[in-house]
Amino acid sequence: MPAGVNLGQTCRSEGGVAQTMQNLTGPAIDAGKERRAIMDLLERLEAFRAEEARLHWEGTFADYFELVLANPQIAQLAHARIYNMIMDAGVEQLPDGRVRYRFFADEIFGLEKPLEQIVEYFRSAAQRLEVRKRILLLMGPVGGGKSTIVAKLKRGLEQYTRTDRGAVYAIKGCPMHEEPLHLIPEPLRDELFREHGIYIEGELCPWCRYYLEEAPRDEQHPWSRPGQLFSGRHEDVPVVRIVFSEKHRVGIGTFTPSDPKSQDIAELVGSIDLSTIGEVGAESDPRAYRFDGELNIANRGLVEFIEMLKVDERFLYVLLTLTQEQSIKTGRFPMIYADEVVISHTNEHEYNAFVGNKRSEALQDRIILVKVPYNLRVSDEVKIYQKLLKQSGIRDVHIAPGTLEAAATFAVLSRLEESRKAGMTLMKKLKLYDGQVVEGYTPQDVKELQEEATREGMDGVSPRYVINRISAAIVREGTRCINAIDVLRSLRDGLEQHTSITPKERERLLNLIAEARKEYDEWAKREVQRAFVYSFEEQARTLFNNYLDNVEAYVNRTKVIDPITEEELEPDERLMRSIEEQIGIPESQKRQFREELLIKMSAMARRGQPFDYTSHDRLREAIERKLFADLRDVVKITTSTKTPDPDQLRRMNEVVDRLVQHHGYCPVCANELLKYVGALLSR
Repeated sequence: MPAGVNLGQTCRSEGGVAQTMQNLTGPAIDAGKERRAIMDLLERLEAFRAEEARLHWEGTFADYFELVLANPQIAQLAHARIYNMIMDAGVEQLPDGRVRYRFFADEIFGLEKPLEQIVEYFRSAAQRLEVRKRILLLMGPVGGGKSTIVAKLKRGLEQYTRTDRGAVYAIKGCPMHEEPLHLIPEPLRDELFREHGIYIEGELCPWCRYYLEEAPRDEQHPWSRPGQLFSGRHEDVPVVRIVFSEKHRVGIGTFTPSDPKSQDIAELVGSIDLSTIGEVGAESDPRAYRFDGELNIANRGLVEFIEMLKVDERFLYVLLTLTQEQSIKTGRFPMIYADEVVISHTNEHEYNAFVGNKRSEALQDRIILVKVPYNLRVSDEVKIYQKLLKQSGIRDVHIAPGTLEAAATFAVLSRLEESRKAGMTLMKKLKLYDGQVVEGYTPQDVKELQEEATREGMDGVSPRYVINRISAAIVREGTRCINAIDVLRSLRDGLEQHTSITPKERERLLNLIAEARKEYDEWAKREVQRAFVYSFEEQARTLFNNYLDNVEAYVNRTKVIDPITEEELEPDERLMRSIEEQIGIPESQKRQFREELLIKMSAMARRGQPFDYTSHDRLREAIERKLFADLRDVVKITTSTKTPDPDQLRRMNEVVDRLVQHHGYCPVCANELLKYVGALLSR
């Protein structure tokens, strides 16, 4: 650098040149990006229109029947369509024996048992067993995922019917999206089933029957083509491909209860079109009726009954007929066949009142109940929060590792029931449910705990409450990063706003927040422990090798050779036990643990794989805890001192760098973690 030139002045000067260049080139660059973005959008719109054009198909019933002969699945019933949709997405077996359906995997977490029961319902219904004539009722606490399950099925159907496997065809113009095979007269159906295996169920709706049999044959006929009269021949009836859409009211219906005194049954089954009665002359004419009720438009697909048990009884009677007879009854028309899945959801209080009402016994007998409790696995609860946060617009606030886990720990603890098993605490139960190893317990204990607590998960804190409190912590002014203590404090403060919580329940929840904090404290110590141990990794390997030498000598009943004096020594029992005690291995199980290590080391050696202290999870934990215990004073002094010396400062910077680069921390929460752990160790 030339003499007399100030460094800061040079930087400012260079910065000014850079800024000038950016000012000169920036708009051109931005304009280029905009043009590319516009072109990209236009290409996507073109692709979208091409896809919509591909989905458009129109032909005659004869053309449609040819498609069915080639692929009978096209004519599948509603329950079979949903079952195939779920199974086409794939199934995987989890290590703990649970089954995960990939169809639900990206939206619903920790509800494998209810989902298995739902799939079992569709599996049976797809075989046309009697279970398909039942309402599927999801019952559970608020915020437990009931409506999410139904929404996933609805969105899934919308996408599935856009695929070749899920293609659906209907009689053109029919307000109920009629299955074209209903055009085949009843006497011919048995022969078709015997010859081609094509099963046909149901009859034409009044609208289709009128235009097939009674409508005047003129060019005003909805099935007539330009310049061509409709002849009334079944094979000439036009058929189109349809795509299910809730917003367009095709194949998916949703019924929401409101004031029982003012709510009209027409919302379910349609109504008379007063504007056309004068033209057609009779209310019994299909042209004078709007087949636009939720049950009408959901034909061939699915109808969701939101909070079914809150509606007036007359609405439930309509469901009674639909489920048992697979028909909709409207005034002035015969029974109208409907092939649709009825799914509803309710809470436990409403369901118990419904079951206690003797007048509703007929409907109770036509319900398949699936309990949807709160999730009881911390790891799955974290996934719920991650999904909800990902859907938000918050991008500039960092969430420190362990934050969502601490909130999930509190939430799951609030949902667990006390066990009668001696020594079984809620925290142990939480860890067992989450698949963690708890000394002295086996997977069989988990099954027994689940059988013991029949209502577990039906009470407690909902994910909605937790995500509300996490959001409250995030949006505080000036917040750049939140950690577990911020969220636990927000959860505690939020209890004051919960008017429905009794003083006794509030006290219980406060105690559980304290339990969650204790668990986080131990986790935070381990986080810093791992980061510090990395800085002393050579010491960890030395301790591991020393331990392993003594274990080999102990198991093989030989001596240990001192590396300096070459003296033969007895295995150092004190050293081995000081490490094994770190993970709670009792005296009676030490030989089993040591033999297990040597077996794994031998197996890895045969495969040509190196064996170090990270190759065995429990051994790694034991080594790290032992080393951290030996370094405890170093960590305490390093993290808690207000004026660290150069060596302490170097170590702290190494730990912060390790936390930031390999553990998901930002500099803010990494330093906060060190201060917090330092305070814990100083107590």
